[in-house]
Amino acid sequence: MGDTDGLWGLQEHLQALTIDELRTANWQRANEGVKPSKQTKPPKAMSRPGLGRGRDKNSPERIAKRKAALERAASRRQALARGEIA
Repeated sequence: MGDTDGLWGLQEHLQALTIDELRTANWQRANEGVKPSKQTKPPKAMSRPGLGRGRDKNSPERIAKRKAALERAASRRQALARGEIA
């Protein structure tokens, strides 16, 4: 699935949607007539590129931002130690 650039086309999204719907239907059939306290957890949707709770924690952009923040903190600590900042 997907191109080399990591983006999905319409076909990939439709296929993922179909899989999600089938998994949900199977879960509903398996839990039909079962008390809610005894039911299994509903299936989670397939992860899709560009969707979800944000970018990957180890994406190149986030690694660069963390490195830049650490460098800023180190330079600030050095400036405090030299007395340049009060």
